[in-house]
Amino acid sequence: METDQAKSRLSTAIAIVLLAFFVVLSVASIWNDSATMDESVHIPAAYSYLSQKDMRLNPEHPPLLKDLSAVPLLLMKINFPAEHPSWAENINDQWAFGPKFLYESGNDADEIIFWARIFPILLAAFLGYFLFVWAGKNFGRKTALLTLALFVFSPTVLAHGRLVTTDVAAAAGIALATACFLNSFKNPNLKNTIIAGLLFGMAMLMKFSTFLLMPYFFGLAIVWAFLKKTGYYKSLLQLSLIFLIGFVVIVWPVYQYNVWNYPPERQARDSAEMLKTFGAPPAGGAEKTCFEGQIKKCPVELTVWMADKPILRPFAQYLLGFLMVLQRSTGGNTTFFLGEVSNQAWPMYFPIIYAIKEPLAFHILTIIAILFAAWKIKEPFWRAPYHRLKTWIQNHFVEFALLGFIAFYWFMSVRANLNIGVRHLMPVLPLTYILVGSQISKWLNNAKRFNFRTLTVGALFIWYIFGTLWNFPHFLSYFNELAGGPYGGWRYATDSNLDWGQDLKRLADFVEEKQIPSIAVDYFGGGSPRYYLGDKYEPWWSAKGKPRGWFAISATFRQSAWGEPIKNLATKPEDNYSWLRPHEPVATIGHSIFVYYLP
Repeated sequence: METDQAKSRLSTAIAIVLLAFFVVLSVASIWNDSATMDESVHIPAAYSYLSQKDMRLNPEHPPLLKDLSAVPLLLMKINFPAEHPSWAENINDQWAFGPKFLYESGNDADEIIFWARIFPILLAAFLGYFLFVWAGKNFGRKTALLTLALFVFSPTVLAHGRLVTTDVAAAAGIALATACFLNSFKNPNLKNTIIAGLLFGMAMLMKFSTFLLMPYFFGLAIVWAFLKKTGYYKSLLQLSLIFLIGFVVIVWPVYQYNVWNYPPERQARDSAEMLKTFGAPPAGGAEKTCFEGQIKKCPVELTVWMADKPILRPFAQYLLGFLMVLQRSTGGNTTFFLGEVSNQAWPMYFPIIYAIKEPLAFHILTIIAILFAAWKIKEPFWRAPYHRLKTWIQNHFVEFALLGFIAFYWFMSVRANLNIGVRHLMPVLPLTYILVGSQISKWLNNAKRFNFRTLTVGALFIWYIFGTLWNFPHFLSYFNELAGGPYGGWRYATDSNLDWGQDLKRLADFVEEKQIPSIAVDYFGGGSPRYYLGDKYEPWWSAKGKPRGWFAISATFRQSAWGEPIKNLATKPEDNYSWLRPHEPVATIGHSIFVYYLP
């Protein structure tokens, strides 16, 4: 007993050290990061939610992470440009309001950005702690520590856990909601059902992709009722109660707060305008209403109708955001990938991005885990497969649930029409870490002594950890050895995989260090070249022709210009930076901005 307690205290102490290191590493790596593309709208919108109680900006992302990120900003003296047309008149003019708020209203942009990032870092650390506890409870201390180590030193988690974006928040919401949901079915009582409902509601407020929890939980409830003979009616009643608690007790109050001062008539007008293309007929087709048979218009008309009803307004704003996400996903996003540029999805985008953006050491650990799990089956799969599968699920329901969500989320991601980064796979990473850690732990336990297995796992973790630390502070631009590391990542993908605008301040440092009097810049991101470079900055783009002297261009813009347009993507010859091709950059800033000196 004393030995077990000592081991438990030791594992907890190691976990605390790892999490403390994660927080320090995250904070240290954001000091010189400029605002990323999404942060330039998330942070100003977040402050407007708390200070104005008005959610007219950025409704396509739920408010909870933004609300909590903006809390430190309430303690600062910030000028809010309430008279600017992007706030006062225009509809969801977030891309104009963001720069105005951060860089053109007399505010200290760097201070605002830094303090807004503190809560996401703490949330990511809490997610790591939760994974440690959850994995330990279900699979043991060794699995808990392996899972936590994979999480803490994940370049993807470190890259996006520091930002005011919703990807790690979605992962946290899904992991916590799933754990509480499983517990409520394993130990059914009112308390556990309420807790599951509250966590489900919080997950719904992290990112709209967490809506996938609804069909996922429905499937789990059906399987549970079938295996445990609890009755489908009882399981579905419990599931309905969880959903009801989540939306009524959590989603409604949070949205109610955020639309408190949003004029109802403006909310209805804005909603109608932002959703006017949703469910629209093909070109040349007659526009119809929901009641005239245009079924796809029904959710739009319901949302607009609810928008000025006092009790229903919060749900209307939630539906607005959800429908905007569906609308954007259908339209796609222009992206560079493997030398091509398209606004339509590539079926192999996420598998390839996952292969080159996650550490190679982790892929090897995953392969070992899969092979070991397959080896344990021993008997051929065709012998009594139904009975064996049913028995396995009954005895390993947590593993089944995690595998189910991973498979479901991967399926939906591959089918989606939005290919903009490995960050969209964030919800499956923590669950994958648990499953890999569990199998690696069992593989090590199968060893009779300190031997080849221990050395192999130790070497892979050392590679995993130091491979990530080697990229400090450029975690966002991490690529593994298959892609040539971060130095070769631009050949494969850009946007939030490599270049999200995070290196603008480093470009300003380079200009200062080299005493460059003037530099032409084509920048992609959430920073302001004028704010950081002042009069040295000259805005530039391809059609202006070749500048003389210093020129800097973001990797996203260069690769998008040089890539081959496919799937009927229309481009203009003057936008392809053909005059830049003969030249080599004299410097690369943080792997994401190429600097040239052009004669």
